[in-house]
Amino acid sequence: MSTATEGEMICVGAIGGAFGVQGEVRLKSFCAEPSDIADYGPLSTEDGKRQFTVTLTRPLKGALGARVSGIATKEQADALKGTRLYVPRERLPALPDDEFYHNDLIGLTVTDAGGAELGKVQAVHDHGAGDLLEIRRTGSSDSFYLPFTRAAVPTVDLAAGRIVADPPDES
Repeated sequence: MSTATEGEMICVGAIGGAFGVQGEVRLKSFCAEPSDIADYGPLSTEDGKRQFTVTLTRPLKGALGARVSGIATKEQADALKGTRLYVPRERLPALPDDEFYHNDLIGLTVTDAGGAELGKVQAVHDHGAGDLLEIRRTGSSDSFYLPFTRAAVPTVDLAAGRIVADPPDES
């Protein structure tokens, strides 16, 4: 089960490489409101060895233009391509009861309404049409995808470490 711990780092975005020649970067925000990424204070690499202050400059298709502290050239910006950006969990806002951080869902046991175990959440994907839970089947290396909707996932119980699912017949 995934539980929140003090100091836990949550991924809020990633750098997609240089945008222009003046050191600006293409920033992909994983926040519900993309521009919120700049409000969480310095962002760091997962290991915490590098920290960046982010200043948003403009909206881009599918991303944000941003200036990142310490980055002044296209080459420096390109060198950061793929860098995932993290903040300590305590800097993030509390969520309403029906919203969850993806990090909290990974590792939860998924059961059907009768209590039969279907598997565990391996990842949460969003390809633009809503979140999908990738579920690794119990006792198998196979996975299936479940839409993360109230109809398909009527219950998420973080305290118990489980999700009750009503998967479509295809799974």
